Amino acid sequence: MIVSVDPATGTELARFAPMTDQDVEAALDAAVDAQRHWRRRPLAERTASLREIAALLRARKDRYARLIVGEMGKPLAEAEAEIEKCAVTCEHYADHAAGYLEGRSVTPEAGVVYDPLGVVLAVMPWNYPFWQFFRFAAPAFAAGNGALLKHANNVPQCALAVEEVVREAGLPEGLFRTLLVDVGQIAPLIADDRIAAVTLTGSTEVGAIVAAQAGAALKKQVLELGGSDPFLVLADADVEAAARAAVKARFLNVGQSCVNAKRFIVEDAVADEFVAAFLRHAAELKVGDPTDPATAIGPMARANLRDTLHDQVERSVAAGAKVLLGGEPVDGPGFFYPPTVLDQVRPGMAAFDEETFGPLAAIIRVADADEAVELANRTEFGLGAAVWTSDVDRARTLAREIEAGAVFVNGVVASDPRLPFGGIKKSGYGRELGAEGIREFCNTKTLWIGA
Repeated sequence: MIVSVDPATGTELARFAPMTDQDVEAALDAAVDAQRHWRRRPLAERTASLREIAALLRARKDRYARLIVGEMGKPLAEAEAEIEKCAVTCEHYADHAAGYLEGRSVTPEAGVVYDPLGVVLAVMPWNYPFWQFFRFAAPAFAAGNGALLKHANNVPQCALAVEEVVREAGLPEGLFRTLLVDVGQIAPLIADDRIAAVTLTGSTEVGAIVAAQAGAALKKQVLELGGSDPFLVLADADVEAAARAAVKARFLNVGQSCVNAKRFIVEDAVADEFVAAFLRHAAELKVGDPTDPATAIGPMARANLRDTLHDQVERSVAAGAKVLLGGEPVDGPGFFYPPTVLDQVRPGMAAFDEETFGPLAAIIRVADADEAVELANRTEFGLGAAVWTSDVDRARTLAREIEAGAVFVNGVVASDPRLPFGGIKKSGYGRELGAEGIREFCNTKTLWIGA
């Protein structure tokens, strides 16, 4: 069974029987048939559907936000912001798809055009149950693709709500379908010739499995995987501003995001000042009922995720890290873990080497900027990074040395529909958002026409 559980209380909300293989076959046939017609519709009609999706999301923001809170536990204000971001992204592609997909001439006879690939299988996580889908789907639909969604099994009601929005926005029947299926039903889908490509957001371990399966079938893939983003604070930074931003960067979404800052690499000259400010702001974060507007830290999404995080804390402390804040699960119902800060973290500790997917901040003290960059890169991940300094010209140089898909200077790493988003190394490959994102699931076709 596919079961939805309220992470704030541990109580069951709903359960669903997985779809049969016959139901999946029918959904796939319908998607292929609908996509053949969808790709031929004028672009203006396709983008009009995106505007309707945006309008429906905004009209139902409260209901959908509460659904997110109920199934994965993030604070209500953050869930509302997630729905708004989905709407903004749909509108962005409605406004800009024509420019992104416009062909270009290369010679008098030849040029490049962009054609949709077909039906894309999207395997999506629970941490942003609406955003992760629409981040992919808005450009994919605009380009003329269809989609099937295999969502995380702890957010089935969100997955069905996504399907509701797409259906009621007037996209062709069957073009998109949520598949409530078991993990074992994914591999046959990936191998099926009717699936043109695969996109996955999730862990590095699952990404490797899906990449191997898609590679064996010679399918295009976009993978957005784990992260252990560094947040560098140099000696000439505005320390108070950096600390305030660092707390937001670490604890947004209860710390459960691939692109959360996780390792705070601080020059010794300002380390004590930064840590004091960071602790002051982190201690202000209220842990509790995610529907309470005053709550900043809701529950973690599942009990096993909390257990994994606590194990990482304990192993790091055993290796020499110092607990400055938090460090123990919250007693009582639900899967709560408090904002936790570890100091004196070094390579070889779990808090440095592993992705910490929850409200845990690791402080790493370094002698200078060169050591900061060296330790920033001493990871298997390469998603995002931040550099805080008053010398922006120097920051430009350092940013080019950091191994990441995005570097933000004096800002918090975030995705933006205008800019490509993705990682390198074991954080995955391919890009979402921007012009690059819409073209990922297009055939970049050379077209030559003689006289």
